[in-house]
Amino acid sequence: MTGHLKVFLGYAAGVGKTYQMLDEAQQLSRRGVDVVIGYFEPHARKDTIAKTEGLETIPRKKVEYRGAMFEEMDSAAILARHPQVCVVDEFPHTNVPGSDRVKRWEDVLALLDAGIDVLTTMNIQHLESLNDQVYGFTGVQVRETIPDWVMKQASEIVMVDLTPRALLNRLDRGVVYAPDKAEAAARNFFKESTLAALRELALRQTAHEVEVRNDDPLVAKERILIHVTSAPSTAALIRRGRRVADYLQSECFAVVVRNNNDDREAIERHLNFARNLHIETRVLEGEDEAATLVDFARRNGIVQLLIGRPPKTFAPLAIARRHQLVLRIIGLAHDMQVTVVAERREPASS
Repeated sequence: MTGHLKVFLGYAAGVGKTYQMLDEAQQLSRRGVDVVIGYFEPHARKDTIAKTEGLETIPRKKVEYRGAMFEEMDSAAILARHPQVCVVDEFPHTNVPGSDRVKRWEDVLALLDAGIDVLTTMNIQHLESLNDQVYGFTGVQVRETIPDWVMKQASEIVMVDLTPRALLNRLDRGVVYAPDKAEAAARNFFKESTLAALRELALRQTAHEVEVRNDDPLVAKERILIHVTSAPSTAALIRRGRRVADYLQSECFAVVVRNNNDDREAIERHLNFARNLHIETRVLEGEDEAATLVDFARRNGIVQLLIGRPPKTFAPLAIARRHQLVLRIIGLAHDMQVTVVAERREPASS
């Protein structure tokens, strides 16, 4: 039997996710449940560290990389120990190269497959479909993300809340980070307006997750089509499509109509990205791209098409052709909702 996943969701470091997760672990332990700590990141927070007292901790695994030693969660040791419940901090973490798996969420899925229940923590900005939205109001591109389908594995999601002002007070008192790191944090995510926006995002996502889990599975679902091209902005279009599909609880397709002008490598990269988000992909052949796309949509019961506006970086002739394609799709898909999404500026590295 597959284990149950419980996610303690927050909007920033220091809101109390790990503390509340460990508090629940202590309660379970007092009731006689076999609980171990698979991975815990203390961040020198005394109150949180105190919450680990009396709980068994599985020693970390040492991994050598480029002449240095790193410590990661020892999934093999946890599987061999096979507790009823395992506590795993920092769900979105990327493991050091040379580890058994690339991501910690992959380690967690292995524990769940073995029938071990998992308690874990993450912040809302690490959800893949929100990547562009978070960048839009923070200016920071989050590199470590979790695919939305992984979040859907959770049996329960708990929002750990704290007002932005209270969190900033904790930061000022040195409760969240040491002084040097706190100063850097204040220049990035830890601005009151940014924290307020992230908090609202987390509250809405938690409400959505509850709604999804209470939904009637027998109700017919709508279908959405994402038009895949070689344009760099297609990745953002795919994220948006995944997000829309999740909110509408719809099936989602990423579809490309091949032509000789396409950058095949870029298209395959976009299709692989869509597959990683558990979006069905289709590669169509047809001389009339608009007609081929709309015909596929009509035959497959698509009710909404997401198409990208031609990027400004394209050559003038290419932009004109893309405009014509968009107008043709809109004209042919008169019985569907067509959303033309403008290109966002490319995220800068952080």
